Amino acid sequence: MFSAMAAVITLKYGGTIKKVPCEMALTFGRDKNNDVVLNDLHVSRNHAIIRCVGQGDYYLIDSGSSNGSYVNKKRIATPRLLRNGDCISIGRAQILFTQDAKTAKHVDTASLQDTLISDTPEIKQITILVADIRGFTSLSERVNIRTLTKLMNSWFHKVSNAIFNNGGVVDKFIGDCVFACWESEVNQKKTVIQALTAAYHINRITNELERTYSEVSEEVRIGVGINTGAASLGIGQDNTALGDAVNVAFRLESATKVLGTDVVMSETAYRHLPDDFIKDKKQHIKVKGKRDTVRIVCLDFNEVEEVLKSIHAREQVSSVEGISGLQT
Repeated sequence: MFSAMAAVITLKYGGTIKKVPCEMALTFGRDKNNDVVLNDLHVSRNHAIIRCVGQGDYYLIDSGSSNGSYVNKKRIATPRLLRNGDCISIGRAQILFTQDAKTAKHVDTASLQDTLISDTPEIKQITILVADIRGFTSLSERVNIRTLTKLMNSWFHKVSNAIFNNGGVVDKFIGDCVFACWESEVNQKKTVIQALTAAYHINRITNELERTYSEVSEEVRIGVGINTGAASLGIGQDNTALGDAVNVAFRLESATKVLGTDVVMSETAYRHLPDDFIKDKKQHIKVKGKRDTVRIVCLDFNEVEEVLKSIHAREQVSSVEGISGLQT
């Protein structure tokens, strides 16, 4: 059952026409973990999101795609509030946005199942990042709703880009929290560093809110949990990742509040960082739902910056040594 302000897209692609209801978020792209999968080389792996904000405002947010997203034949540069009858173009797909209660009631949910990925869920090793804005409730009470909507859509867009540019996929936004994944079957160390780099950039994006929006009177901060482990991919209509590894990542993010730190990483993640930065920071914590304690390290963002600089410097030295070896 849809509310009076429910929205629907009519997707015309590949000779077929399907109606798909818009829920809190609807993602588009070539990657099979998107809600609407478009097998089109003109479409990026994670191309765009239609996201519901407040009491029924739907925004189209481009996720830093190469070829852009268009509304009524105009490329969007910032999150665009959608109106009934807007025409969206993503690659070769043509999408009609409808926000009409009468139309919404007649959506064939079977067509949604055709459009969404219905493959058997895969079990894979992934690196998970969960980042949450601190004190968002009090922030929302102080800031005008229009400003808050604009602020959060800017945050959604920039955070999506930060994750995408560092090789990750946004699984979903949950209120003021982002949940992202990196497949780490091949190179787990690389994905941990990518996730930590994304966290660093998300923090900078969040810090900029105070300088960009005059109504924000104090610095806005985030807490981040990073974990690696096995998870089931492509679960449910939102194609989410599920499993103990995901649950632990959310618990680690919550632990940042109790521990008074910015980033909490599990042992499966922090073991890929230079030991000289973490050897004195290791500790054990008890997390809900786990019988045994979890080994973690805590880092503030100044320490994250130093870790990333060290890793980058070591990679450069290794690269130079490799070139020298080839020349001799």
